[in-house]
Amino acid sequence: MGDFVTGRWTAELDDLFLRVGHVFGRVEQRRRMRDYVRGLLGPVGRKNCWQLAEHAGHPAPYGLQHLLSRSRWHADALRDDLQRYTAERLGAAGGVLIVDDTGFVKKGTVSAGIQRQYSGTAGRTENCQIGVFAAYASVRGRTLVDRELYLPKSWTDNPDRCRSARVAEERTFATKGELARVLVLRALASDLPIAWVTADSLYGQEWRFRHMLEQTQVGYVLAVPKSQQIKSLAGMWRIDQLISAAPAEAWQLLSCGDGAKGPRLYHWAAAKLPVNIIFDPDPPTHERWVLARRSLRQPDEIAYYLAYAPAGTTPAELARIAGCRWAIEECFQAAKNECGLDQYEVRRYPGWYRHITLAMLAHAFLAAMAAAAIEKGAAETTRPAWFPSPWQRSGTCWQLVPSGSPSRNNAGATS
Repeated sequence: MGDFVTGRWTAELDDLFLRVGHVFGRVEQRRRMRDYVRGLLGPVGRKNCWQLAEHAGHPAPYGLQHLLSRSRWHADALRDDLQRYTAERLGAAGGVLIVDDTGFVKKGTVSAGIQRQYSGTAGRTENCQIGVFAAYASVRGRTLVDRELYLPKSWTDNPDRCRSARVAEERTFATKGELARVLVLRALASDLPIAWVTADSLYGQEWRFRHMLEQTQVGYVLAVPKSQQIKSLAGMWRIDQLISAAPAEAWQLLSCGDGAKGPRLYHWAAAKLPVNIIFDPDPPTHERWVLARRSLRQPDEIAYYLAYAPAGTTPAELARIAGCRWAIEECFQAAKNECGLDQYEVRRYPGWYRHITLAMLAHAFLAAMAAAAIEKGAAETTRPAWFPSPWQRSGTCWQLVPSGSPSRNNAGATS
């Protein structure tokens, strides 16, 4: 394995540099890019330009600073190469795209997009920048594949401030949900084999986001708040009221993936929504579900989801996809701790995209190497309801039916 690490890693990194070299037009740019990425992957205390330059043996940081600031190259072209690389090294049938945002706590007022705003990373309001990210996860591994910097209205409504930070002129205000739609559509147009999309309730509660996914025929399992309204032919309810009407036997013990201590087990309740006879084809290719996850130790802790899945999908598969959302948190932690994702000292808009994309490239390389090592090892070793419950059993699963409608198979049905 030692030979694998030293030999295969060096060869793979050199191959990656050759793959992305066309993005950097001059040989000096390519050399600085290589030194920058090697530093991000290396044992550097804080991965800013000063310490990365010292690690590379440069007498001063100005070359690396120029790479991030005034040098002529496009971070989006590098992102496209990163997605192709991820598709080759980690792509697999059933791949999941995960959308989430993370905060970068910074000082001052001139860094692009910075203001006092809530950061889920810090768990409170901080002076920070917010980035919306997409990660790709499959049975082979997971890594970050796209990013957009969130610009609050305090920035987009101030042209002089944007001009000073070199924000792209075409950039206007966009909500995080709108940025998420951009990321998803871009990923779907890439080589990444994507079967599912998952995200937290900030994105799941947006009907435009869900509608866009349904239009593209991509399955999703999206967290939603407990106040989410469910509208269907079976009726209209808040999702927490609907779940409270689920009979005890509707809850089943399922794993949403393996954690550090084994399977992550929860009680899950899942029910199909009636087919939308106006918009859905006949027969429907996909089915809509409501889904709830209940803690074993604290039953009052319930998370809620809406799902859109290919016909025949089981509740166990929906639970697994919901559990994939945690993969992006692991990506954030690894990319920050190991690749300096949050350790930049750039202030302008292009510099943010350049550092973040190079750090994502370094993290994708680590993910690809981890996947290769695993594959090599495997080869060597071989509350009471306020309304009548619409939950009825149909075959092996539960579904929601309009009030008063007879069930086709009412064994175990409740009313």
